[in-house]
Amino acid sequence: MSCPFCFPEKDREQSIVLNNEYCFFVQKPQEVLIGSGLIVPKMHRDTAFELTPEEWQATFDLLQQVKELLDKEYAPQGYNLGWNCGRVGGQEIFHAHLHVIPRFEDEPLAGKGIRYWLKQTMNQRSLR
Repeated sequence: MSCPFCFPEKDREQSIVLNNEYCFFVQKPQEVLIGSGLIVPKMHRDTAFELTPEEWQATFDLLQQVKELLDKEYAPQGYNLGWNCGRVGGQEIFHAHLHVIPRFEDEPLAGKGIRYWLKQTMNQRSLR
């Protein structure tokens, strides 16, 4: 009962913007990542590795609609897309969700993708 994606209506800040049979696209007001949102399967799946073929196809289909909407509304110059899987992978809510983040050329970190942070030397493992 506490999963914010199993019961999205409980979070009054977020809005379901688009949906299909298997998933929905939800957004919350954002100060930094303007236009960003999440594509979430309607059935509870802990990570993306548990999605069914139908959920993968529905995610792909909805992603195309989301891009069209965000292109019209915000005109970004790029996107970051990503799944965090497992606690070590950065997942905080254990209901699978695909981050859709519009990117803009006037951002201070424009041109820096997801790997930028992961490739920093401070993230190097110490192998013993």
